[in-house]
Amino acid sequence: MTVQMDLARRERAADTAVELAGVGKTFGSGAGAVTALRGIDLRVRHGEFVCLLGASGCGKSTLLNLLAGLDEATTGTVGVSAARPSFMFQEAALMPWLTATRNVELPLQLAGLGRAARRERAGELLDLVRLSGVGDKRPHELSGGMRQRVSLARALAAATSSAEGGPGLLLMDEPFAALDAITRDVLQGELLRVWEATGTTVVFVTHDVREAVRLAQRVVLLSSRPGTVVREWTVDEHGPELHEEITGRLRQVITSHAA
Repeated sequence: MTVQMDLARRERAADTAVELAGVGKTFGSGAGAVTALRGIDLRVRHGEFVCLLGASGCGKSTLLNLLAGLDEATTGTVGVSAARPSFMFQEAALMPWLTATRNVELPLQLAGLGRAARRERAGELLDLVRLSGVGDKRPHELSGGMRQRVSLARALAAATSSAEGGPGLLLMDEPFAALDAITRDVLQGELLRVWEATGTTVVFVTHDVREAVRLAQRVVLLSSRPGTVVREWTVDEHGPELHEEITGRLRQVITSHAA
């Protein structure tokens, strides 16, 4: 029995990209302290697409910062076994003086890849996001949607440039929120295609239920501050009524917080 339990633990660990246990995050101290997260338990498998859903201010972005190593948890443990987590933000945040190709090359250069290798890889990633032929253009020459595609290619470059290799981890903080509805719809479809092609682990933050249900394999609902996991849904196991079910639960969370 002990041998079987040890084997099960090793198999679970090998399949786990992210694991949070009892994670809490408090900013400040004393009377002015603000607790953003409390008692977060969450596991994400390698190659899984998980959406964190919740109202504004519930700690979704704080949780991403903990996964990226940009901040430390106040309580609990944060385990990330995926290679080199990379971030994609609401704004493309491209270097305006660099071409699209050079923006994508930047994390590859920082990882120590030679010029020819990183140029080839950047070209492959721009092709992957359907931007072949625009590598020599600078951000101001591209539309908002095209800039976000370059940002996605750069994030994928960062996620796959680790010397240790292995599956990457892509952390996405409402990357399509600033785009118009048509462009957002197109890029959601493109993200799914790229995710299926690369096998990258994705943790995607949104407050849009429709976006979460369309993109994710699993939707994790956080409570209002302090954020904690209220409920999870595996999308494939539910029918067309899932959107209404999650929307109703989110409304309950927001209403209880307002009360």
